[in-house]
Amino acid sequence: MPLAIRTAGANASDHMQIIPLVLDFPRVMGKPGRPKELPDELYADRGYDSDDTRWLPRWLGIEPHITKRKTPHGSGLGKVRWVVERTISWLKGLRRMRIRYDRQAVIQEAWNTLAACVICFHMLHDDEIPAG
Repeated sequence: MPLAIRTAGANASDHMQIIPLVLDFPRVMGKPGRPKELPDELYADRGYDSDDTRWLPRWLGIEPHITKRKTPHGSGLGKVRWVVERTISWLKGLRRMRIRYDRQAVIQEAWNTLAACVICFHMLHDDEIPAG
């Protein structure tokens, strides 16, 4: 399920976007008592590789799993990241989400929220997402 979506310009560096995305993440349900506010682990691809991107999640109590650049493929992250790639393909399957027509970020955020709601609805009621 898409839990958090963040829109940024094409010229925005990935590693600068990861902390706002983590902070937008909804509370994690778990054991009775004070609810967790952040996930335990963070999985990211090579675009997020930097020392700051690794340090800040650790400081927040999140274990980062980020592949280093210029290393051979086959780290095993693909087994976990395919969920993200699949969800992005579902978003792009909704025609309005393929091309960004709106200039205002607030309108794009509204479309992202609506698309996430459609995906969640289909996941809960149909057990499959229709292809575009």
